[in-house]
Amino acid sequence: MLAIVFSLAAPSAFAAEVGKVVLAKQWGIGSLNFIVMEHQKLYEKALAAEHVGHPVSVQWVKFAGGAMMNDAMLSGNLNFAMAGIPPLLTMWDKTRGNLKVMGVSAANSMPMLLNTRNPAVKTLADFSEKDRIALPGVKVSIQAILLEMAAARAFGEANYAKLDPLTVTQSHADGMAQMLAGRSTINSHFTSPPYTYMELEHPGVHTVLNSYQILGGPATLNVVYTTTKFRSENPKVYAAFLKAFKEATEFIEHNKAQAADIYLDVTQDKSLSKAQLLKILQDPDVRYTMTPERTMKVARFMHKVGRIKTEPKSWKDMFFPDVAHLAGS
Repeated sequence: MLAIVFSLAAPSAFAAEVGKVVLAKQWGIGSLNFIVMEHQKLYEKALAAEHVGHPVSVQWVKFAGGAMMNDAMLSGNLNFAMAGIPPLLTMWDKTRGNLKVMGVSAANSMPMLLNTRNPAVKTLADFSEKDRIALPGVKVSIQAILLEMAAARAFGEANYAKLDPLTVTQSHADGMAQMLAGRSTINSHFTSPPYTYMELEHPGVHTVLNSYQILGGPATLNVVYTTTKFRSENPKVYAAFLKAFKEATEFIEHNKAQAADIYLDVTQDKSLSKAQLLKILQDPDVRYTMTPERTMKVARFMHKVGRIKTEPKSWKDMFFPDVAHLAGS
């Protein structure tokens, strides 16, 4: 069992903790930890067990991506975000002198794939001005950063942004739909499960790039983060979150069939059958874990190309100490 070590700053004896917690959610199995938490009301149960001293409501708000979550957190309208490593690093770097945003925990590790329907594209060097690559956020999403890392390796570090002009911002679902339709200029898609698996079921679609190849093995897809201020001022609310998140993460790993049912029930996703989803969840490359994996490779690259000003010396620099005992990287 995963031990959780708390080292929270002691609040004033008279300071009341928040009465409402706002969490960000997205669809996609990368957010399955939060989907299970919401469906099973795990956070509400953990809050009750912490005896905060007053009722605490839990509100789930849907966001399209990490950039919008970051804006909401900066404005004080979001307490916990779940997004990729780049949004966390951006916030960690940007708020070091004030809010001090830090990672709470990793959520999962799973491969992202750059798929294409262009038969002429076998490697990155085969992409031309006629091709367009959909991804969740040009220059800012984890897919965009990984594409730049791969381009730096393929074309030389000075040419890391060579393929950026070919990229187009699309949601995962829209990117898949446009690529598969064959009527759009978008003929390639850098995305995450379950969309990667669904695309490859279509004739003529093949993979050009795998994120695990870029990063040298299993790597974190999503992380959860919040502000140091929120953690310090709400120790019981924060502790309840960690307990609930740990329970949800372990539940998925040990109850994949039930987790698949919960995902389909909550999202009402008709494009994916339970058999398809269960096959994905049972893939050894798809793991739900609180341990950050290969996050420093992304951090070093983002610092090298100027996306963040400060380079963390260790993954522990950008995560709260509650998970520092894990074998992260």
